[in-house]
Amino acid sequence: MVEIGINPITWTNDDMPELGGDIPLETCLAEARLAGFSGIEMGGKFPRAASTLAPILARHDLKLVSGWYSAQLARRSADDEARAVEAHLSLLAAMGCRVMVFAEGHGSTDGDSNAALSQRPILAERDWPPFASRLRDLAKRMRARGVRLAFHHHMGTVVQTEVEIDRLMASTSDDVGLLLDTGHLVFAGGDPVAVARRHAKRIVHVHCKDVRRDVLAGALAGDHSFLRAVLDGIFTVPGDGSIDFAAVLSELRPAAYSGWIVVEAEQDPAKAHPLTYAKMGFANLCNAARDAGFDLALR
Repeated sequence: MVEIGINPITWTNDDMPELGGDIPLETCLAEARLAGFSGIEMGGKFPRAASTLAPILARHDLKLVSGWYSAQLARRSADDEARAVEAHLSLLAAMGCRVMVFAEGHGSTDGDSNAALSQRPILAERDWPPFASRLRDLAKRMRARGVRLAFHHHMGTVVQTEVEIDRLMASTSDDVGLLLDTGHLVFAGGDPVAVARRHAKRIVHVHCKDVRRDVLAGALAGDHSFLRAVLDGIFTVPGDGSIDFAAVLSELRPAAYSGWIVVEAEQDPAKAHPLTYAKMGFANLCNAARDAGFDLALR
């Protein structure tokens, strides 16, 4: 049984406030529920106190799925990171979230509109062992609090490629879960079906974004920034691009995956009407999940 969620980036992009900055949170939540989703991930407009956030989501019959956290484990200790993440971890735990969307942000270029794709950070060979050790330590602490660390491979970060995902999984314990993001993996030249097959038992969260191949080709050829590629429309909702989501999700069935599958497709809401694309993404992802053999927990 899986649940279908959405990320508020369909309505508002926190990295580029000019994209949907004028759309109220209430509109986002109302339309997410209208489109059929059971839950939503956190965004910048969400209150950061459970006592305030819980009744807002309850009014819209939505669960909080998770929330993004950008770590600095490549340069600081697990103890320091644990202190930095505490408020976010406490909020997610209080809201009943089972996973935290967790990315390594040290030196990242994904939020820099002037940084070419080729300028993304690379973790030095000598830095991999201490990074993996700190990640294992922190993930174990988080799991003891009831929230799994879902490591998000991401364009513009030190864990971007299929090879880097494989190394991360090989270097860490089962406490470190993997967030499979179809769009980021294809953008990085990887194969989401193959990665899902190899790491199905470690995957604890799934972001479903589709990719427009023509925009991808242009971004790679021009060595554009990640944000320019987003503005050019590289991402869209499942079923509106080139990825076979039923094939990806089918690889998770043998591992009895039972978490969230989340539509997360950053686009310009002035070009891609949020409710229209939310409905499209919900319908297409439900169909793909059913085709993959999953039962859906719909509300």
